[in-house]
Amino acid sequence: MKVLKFGGTSVGTAKRIRDVAGLITERGKNIIVLSAMSGTTNTLVEIADYLYKKNVAGAKETVNKLQAKYEAVINELFDNEAFKARAREALSANFDFIRSRGKEIFTLFEEREILAQGELMSTALMALYLEETGVNVKMLPALDFMRTDKNAEPDSDYIRIKLTALLESVGDADLYLTQGYICRNAYGEIDNLQRGGSDYTASLIGAAIGAEEIQIWTDIDGMHNNDPRFVEGTKPVHRLHFEEAAELAYFGAKILHPTCVLPAKLNNIPVRLLNTMQPDAEGTLICNTVSKGGIKAVAAKDNITAIKIKSGRMLLAYGFLRKVFEIFENHRTSIDMIVTSEVGVSVTVDNERNLNHILDDLRKFGTVTVDRDMVIICVVGNLEWQNCGFEAAVVNALRDVPVRMISYGGSNYNISLLIRKEDKVRALRLLSENIFK
Repeated sequence: MKVLKFGGTSVGTAKRIRDVAGLITERGKNIIVLSAMSGTTNTLVEIADYLYKKNVAGAKETVNKLQAKYEAVINELFDNEAFKARAREALSANFDFIRSRGKEIFTLFEEREILAQGELMSTALMALYLEETGVNVKMLPALDFMRTDKNAEPDSDYIRIKLTALLESVGDADLYLTQGYICRNAYGEIDNLQRGGSDYTASLIGAAIGAEEIQIWTDIDGMHNNDPRFVEGTKPVHRLHFEEAAELAYFGAKILHPTCVLPAKLNNIPVRLLNTMQPDAEGTLICNTVSKGGIKAVAAKDNITAIKIKSGRMLLAYGFLRKVFEIFENHRTSIDMIVTSEVGVSVTVDNERNLNHILDDLRKFGTVTVDRDMVIICVVGNLEWQNCGFEAAVVNALRDVPVRMISYGGSNYNISLLIRKEDKVRALRLLSENIFK
């Protein structure tokens, strides 16, 4: 059995829901994970924001607009009037639930309940449409098996036990359908796996059932070797190691959520990235097999801040780096890149929320300088140090671009370079011109 996940754009219109229904029925008995229809989660966030501000009228007006959008989808999607009526009834319950949240104190708990409605509605529509077309589909409600522990991490044992029991209880079916993104927390409250969490859901389900393969269906034909928004002629990478995919996902390749990789990697389950609009395209296969040395892809991460701490006292000073790292840990801010010298250390962060406090603490140890609006260029491949020439090729390609930092050797799969925001597009194009010939 495989796990097939479809993102919001894949089920964003009535036509696309039909297309996905046809696609999944052709591929045998699998578990299908759906995101909310495109735009829905953003609208639900907007509704929650109105309710936080006690603007119940604004929230209800936005709910009405969203319900009208779904009414149009229902009218286009179903041919049978009885199924149209069932779809309206099902979704009316979701919209009435959202409206009811404005009658009491609004907290994060109520917000999470509202955000869960998007996936509940998309799966309800798909299930009814499949039923109308004669498919025996069984629902696996994510809230019945997907749970996080007290550390907000997925409870893998619980997920496996509950999902296995649920599959046995619902009986045989042509397809099994469930929601991505949503879950319950350790206290039984409705929660979620954060943005992009539908990828995570698919990977966790795949690990729980020992899936043959996990397929992530989006609107692009795999993970490309560069950013197609800025570089012409990019191509999908046919095969990546899990570590390579994780690096690309973290550093800007939006097709795959970074957290998706780990459960599949640990359980040695291949992940395939495919295009709903071009279902016959090869896409990208991600697995634990290491291919021969070579640069495979480039990604870029924006909104980076570089911090340099320079101190003459650092020379041979025992514990200096520990003190620096403790400052970032105390302020719950992660570091992307780090380079050191005898008299200083430079790091990058992508979150400035606690930056002023961090800088105040760092100034106790030396002179601190800050560079904002920077970009990390991530070059990925099998780049073990014994494979000669790849780092030289990267540096040579960017010989006319000012580089603030270079990180190489921390991973066998990644070279990271920090450049100015205004040099980003030129750097991406130069790398494609000089490396992917």
